[in-house]
Amino acid sequence: MYLKHPDSIYVGGEWQPTDQREAVINPADESLLIEAPVGSTAQVDAAIAAARHAFDDGDWPHLPVRERQAVLTRFLGAIEARKAQLIDLIVAEAGATRMLAEFLQYGIPMKHAWRTVELASRSPISALPIELTPNGQGGTTLGTGVVSREPVGVVAAISPYNFPFFLNIGKVIPALAVGCTVVLKPSPYTPMQALILGEIADEVRLPKGTFSVVTGDIEAGRLLTSDKRVDLVHFTGSDKVGAMIQAQAAPNLTRVVMELGGKSALIVRSDADIQSAAAAGIMGFTTHCGQGCALTTRHIVHNSVRPQFVEALKAMLAQVKIGNPADPNVSYGPLIREVARKRTEDYVQIARDEGATLVHGGHRPEGLEKGFFFEPTLFDNVRNDSRLAQEEVFGPIGAVIGFEDDDEAIAMANASDFGLSGAIYSADPGKAYEMALRVRTGGVSINGGAGTMQSDAPFGGIKRSGYGREYGEEGLNEFTYQKTISFQAA
Repeated sequence: MYLKHPDSIYVGGEWQPTDQREAVINPADESLLIEAPVGSTAQVDAAIAAARHAFDDGDWPHLPVRERQAVLTRFLGAIEARKAQLIDLIVAEAGATRMLAEFLQYGIPMKHAWRTVELASRSPISALPIELTPNGQGGTTLGTGVVSREPVGVVAAISPYNFPFFLNIGKVIPALAVGCTVVLKPSPYTPMQALILGEIADEVRLPKGTFSVVTGDIEAGRLLTSDKRVDLVHFTGSDKVGAMIQAQAAPNLTRVVMELGGKSALIVRSDADIQSAAAAGIMGFTTHCGQGCALTTRHIVHNSVRPQFVEALKAMLAQVKIGNPADPNVSYGPLIREVARKRTEDYVQIARDEGATLVHGGHRPEGLEKGFFFEPTLFDNVRNDSRLAQEEVFGPIGAVIGFEDDDEAIAMANASDFGLSGAIYSADPGKAYEMALRVRTGGVSINGGAGTMQSDAPFGGIKRSGYGREYGEEGLNEFTYQKTISFQAA
């Protein structure tokens, strides 16, 4: 049993049973994991009310930073004590391979979380320069002031199914660290990785109302995004849902931070190390079965090396071991549900109809009767204006597109409604850097970058990939607002 309270949600510091249930299944074998509790609109309303009361009348926003840090240190320590359980849950609930669960779905977000708690020790007050300003009496005023960074208030944190633990922690820890109160709503596909955080909040004795975990239907979710008691909506998901949330938040002018979809470009210049570029390329559409918004699914490759690149990818794809991710030897697991597999199949047919060349995959793998598996699939001769190149599949399909010169590559990379991440491979890092400055996206790595998501590096997108930033000081600042306090120096 993964949960201590399998029939309840965590509202205002209390476990409340629910009347409704929704099946949560293992996407690798379709077995039932739990009949998860589904919260009502009234319970979501109560969670918002508790968060509002805890922020307006409670101690949490006003505690000295070191005291909040001490609580969050206990919080993260309690998570670390459950590491093995959480990794098993990530594999079973999200369908992540064991290596991916340990490294990217658990290890990286915990690294970020510890760094976030450390960053929270910064002073919330910064001084302004002393300034002489003419006054109405014909003289001058010697004045100065300070800028105070203060918690924005009640945060509605809404997370998706692909990297649930990662994204839950990435929203909850920085919000709490600066003094906000939080209502977390996970995807109905992966609610357990959020509900466990409620158990940990109980264990470390977070103040009542500071943190709630709710589930619910569309109406329950709409309440979180449209209620005037909420000061910030922090959402990760698709651009279509992001647009709906922005519209729901608009009447109250509620602040929104959104990290949305992507169709990121991997640019491979003619002088690139083809094996290294291909290794990055395969990760760009097979990591977590292609279910990642920042994955580089468009491979924009110089025509002189495109055949070599495609052959290298084809050889690597032949070595991919597909199967139940509970097996530590498996490197590639299932999609989250049948609807995701059907969408991937539809895009295979779309690509064929558009004239692209199927290089590898394109089918459900043989011998796997249960689970939502689909072969990693590669297309060559893809047009950059095609649907496969322009629309987010959120499945394991890579698209190879040829180019002739750097300007054309940059134009192709920028010819997208999205702008979340990107990559460039070249033996000339200076030229790659110049190109990176011209690519319209939230982040670019050169020849593999500096590792997987540096803790101090802001992450986020532009265009339909959203706005606002996560992680590091920039991400911490999204949960605050600035207040200027001025006074006369003499």
